[in-house]
Amino acid sequence: MKNRIVFPTLIVSIFIVFATMNAQWKIPPGAPLLTKWAKEISPSNPLPEYPRPQLVREDWLNLNGLWEFAESKVGEEPPIGKELKEKILVPFPIESALSGVMKSADRLWYRRIVTVPKKWGDRNVLLHFGAVDWDASVYVNGKLVGQHSGGYDPFSFDITDALKKDGPEEIIVGVFDPSDQGDQPRGKQVLKPGGIWYTPTTGIWQTVWLEPVASDHITDLLIVPDVDAKKVRLTVKSAGNASPHDVRVLVLDGGKQSVEIEGKVGEEILIPLRSPKLWSPASPFLYDVKIELLQNGRKLDAVRSYFGMRKIEIAPDSRGVNRILLNREFVMQVGPLDQGFWPDGIYTAPTDGALRFDIEMTKKLGFNMARKHVKVEPDRWYYWADKLGLLVWQDMPSGNNKTDESKKQFEVELERLVQTHRNHPSIIMWVVFNEGWGQYDTERLTAWVKQLDPTRLVNNASGWTDKKAGDVLDIHNYPAPKSPEPDSNRAIVLGEFGGLGLAVEGHTWKKEHWGYQGMVNADQLTSRYERFMQQVYIFKDNPGLSAAIYTQTTDVEVECNGLLTYDRAIVKPTLGRIAAVNRGDFSRVPPPPVVNVVVPTSEDQGREWKYTTERPAENWFKTEFNDTDWKLGMGGFGTKGTPGASVRTEWKTSDIWLRSEIALPKGKFTSLHFRLHHDEDAEIFVNGVLAGSFGGYTSEYEEFPMTPAGRKALKPGKNCVAVHCKQTRGGQYIDVGIVELRSSR
Repeated sequence: MKNRIVFPTLIVSIFIVFATMNAQWKIPPGAPLLTKWAKEISPSNPLPEYPRPQLVREDWLNLNGLWEFAESKVGEEPPIGKELKEKILVPFPIESALSGVMKSADRLWYRRIVTVPKKWGDRNVLLHFGAVDWDASVYVNGKLVGQHSGGYDPFSFDITDALKKDGPEEIIVGVFDPSDQGDQPRGKQVLKPGGIWYTPTTGIWQTVWLEPVASDHITDLLIVPDVDAKKVRLTVKSAGNASPHDVRVLVLDGGKQSVEIEGKVGEEILIPLRSPKLWSPASPFLYDVKIELLQNGRKLDAVRSYFGMRKIEIAPDSRGVNRILLNREFVMQVGPLDQGFWPDGIYTAPTDGALRFDIEMTKKLGFNMARKHVKVEPDRWYYWADKLGLLVWQDMPSGNNKTDESKKQFEVELERLVQTHRNHPSIIMWVVFNEGWGQYDTERLTAWVKQLDPTRLVNNASGWTDKKAGDVLDIHNYPAPKSPEPDSNRAIVLGEFGGLGLAVEGHTWKKEHWGYQGMVNADQLTSRYERFMQQVYIFKDNPGLSAAIYTQTTDVEVECNGLLTYDRAIVKPTLGRIAAVNRGDFSRVPPPPVVNVVVPTSEDQGREWKYTTERPAENWFKTEFNDTDWKLGMGGFGTKGTPGASVRTEWKTSDIWLRSEIALPKGKFTSLHFRLHHDEDAEIFVNGVLAGSFGGYTSEYEEFPMTPAGRKALKPGKNCVAVHCKQTRGGQYIDVGIVELRSSR
């Protein structure tokens, strides 16, 4: 009878614990947007997967879950032995809905009481953090065991000497993160989000875990595939007194042992592969590997890992144009700019399945690569890229780099980025700087990264200020694609283009939203994307573009340039059509239309407009409006230096209103479009009727459809065109013409 009573009591106790945990955590009211994975979150087991797929041990303890927390002040002593009243769900940052807190703070205390499993015996215990943004001080049972600065790289402390060995252990983590008030690497995190700048991440944002190890144990692996030699080069690093110890390596091909070899700790071990299976997006084959640390034949430590055999290089094609080659063959790389933000977790994906979804969807969209943009992901994101087959360009997260101290920190974190991610076959390029953000000593840093990792390509600067260093010449252009001219030493790539914006009601972060170029609906987005990719593949052949990156995978907060909505619920364009053109299949895409000019723009020759920069009466766009007191000026209107502009009349204020009388010839027009260059938001009226509203901005002249009402309002003879353009920052420009698009078939 006694046993029959105890078991149900245990079940009830577990239920009470879980119920209590759930009561202590919930998604706060007012969360802007959630993903479908949010409902899977449980405070008892968030992100339960082993977080380090390339150095796996069987024995470990996940510390994700509810931690106590409190905001702190400068100079405050750690709350040793003191219960903190609030709860936070680790590893979600405090700003996120999934943390259960959803507020900002720059200084935090985390506290957790844990029990180290007795079965770990007298082994050493390591406390691992996947990432903490930005500065972390860690205390165990009142003892400071270590401090770490760097928001994107993993770190560990051996806490053995601080443990009591019996009873509960207290872990306290103090965090400081100045976000954009500091000079540290932070990517796109700002305290006042808007536009291309997003909600910051403070504190623990990747998995925390404990792991028992022998005093002599494996600490790191360096795995270098050598496709030409049909070998993999392995170096095993260790802690303790393991330098004279042996290493046994077993390589498995599809689960079957193919190679067994021994070597020494700290020395390069050459592992032969008779007929190596090469890794690529089309065939992402991975070899499994088991590594044992031995002392006189006795096993001290064992880890599991994997590797992929692939080679990335620059070489000229038959015409002498430098190309990016994968496994000695040119593969046109097409992928999205991937920013890695989540509406409910901010920097932290809700689940491992959510991480995998992003990679799978990228592949379904026909992409073979992605540029991870000024953010570093948890190891499991790269694991899925390795396993599913996605090439990755990895950006270094940007910072201001205004002081010697901040530059030193930038280089510390850049080196850690390379060292901690160099074994992933998916990563083929390091991007040192993005668009001049914090750019300095470019040539030196590019050469240094190449020295750190000679097996990958290095991009000195994606967009803006190229210093003629590294392996690629990379430009940005919005929205339409462009290509650099061929470079004698480097491959040419288009690091960013696109930004076609479309907000989907019910799936936006806020009511306000923007895109580099606003689309009316999914059909227009799909068609415009197809036209853009047609031009990309023309550039592939001439002048010889090797890669193109479209902005972007998903919407991020108010930026609605994604192919998917921010919550990943909706693929905005027609998936099959997008996937086909990404792969270079244009069989279902009509050729570009023939453009017939009906009313010319001011690109080549200025056209006269009446204009004002002072807010006019409400009926300013009506045909009968009296504009005799407006100024006369030649189009286009704007500031010198605005990309793609032909400025003939300077405009520097926030708003401009234009009116022009045009003569429409007789005849039947079936497909009238505006030929327009706007920076930024523009609305156009024809004879008092709204004929088009265009958000964001362009960097060149493009065709945009008129609304049906606008087309209907046009008539042969005299017509009134009225334009309003609004400017907030950067360059500015407005010019309008009318064209007819006819099928070229």
